[in-house]
Amino acid sequence: MTTLITREELKAAIDAGAVTVVDALGGDYYAKQHLPGAIPLVEAEVAGRAAELLPDKDAAIVTYCSNPACTNSQAVATRLERLGYTRVRKYREGIEDWAAAGLPLEGSSID
Repeated sequence: MTTLITREELKAAIDAGAVTVVDALGGDYYAKQHLPGAIPLVEAEVAGRAAELLPDKDAAIVTYCSNPACTNSQAVATRLERLGYTRVRKYREGIEDWAAAGLPLEGSSID
């Protein structure tokens, strides 16, 4: 199981520019709203796009999806780990928790 990261730890890492955030929802969900600076990468695309999107296998990466019931973030994290990424963590609470805390989001539904 992938190591978890708290909302506070993730916000601090994003603010410091010390992490690459991966939105495991992708598609319309990503377009509507996502965490600041997040890149979309769904499980089916990991093998084909990870090297391009995430060239440093030792960089800090955090995956997230909707909420603790959503399995997408773990699926993407597991695939990344199998490809040799060494510092993958998961924000289990997801975008719903982030938004509920009033933290900034990006996307087409954010104006």
